[in-house]
Amino acid sequence: DTAGIRATEDKLEKMGIENYIVDIGGEVRCKGVNKKGLAWRVGVETPFEGNQSNGDYIQQVISLSNYSMATSGNYRNYYEKDGKKFAHTIDPRTGYPIQHNILSSTVLAQDCATADAYATAFMVLGLEEAQKILNEKHDLMAFFIYSNENGEMEKWHTENLNNLIVK
Repeated sequence: DTAGIRATEDKLEKMGIENYIVDIGGEVRCKGVNKKGLAWRVGVETPFEGNQSNGDYIQQVISLSNYSMATSGNYRNYYEKDGKKFAHTIDPRTGYPIQHNILSSTVLAQDCATADAYATAFMVLGLEEAQKILNEKHDLMAFFIYSNENGEMEKWHTENLNNLIVK
């Protein structure tokens, strides 16, 4: 909820709080550092069918300070009909659920609204189209978990995210 993040951020700023992390429904805003004086560490969950945990299955950790981050995925919200899985994300071009290989789309931007919009858009567009856009939008950072042609899980991220990936 980008409005909730923005309202919380405004309230914290008015109170003079300089270091915080706010997470509302998969959208995160970080400012400053944690109590150890380090950038905040935010986990991206492993996108597998039925994963309803909150942090038990971390695929990647990202070091975050003074950025917003949003993750979109279809591994929790979907329905099945006649043995076929349908994603909750609808492609506005067709009106049908998406059928792309991105399992999880994480975007970092200056504000949550931008991060959330691009994370969802990249889910709709698929990996190749998302990569084309990211080649032009250097103010965004992205981390994708996707299914390759053999159905195996792989990950890809923009080069400008290299220094924020926790090894």
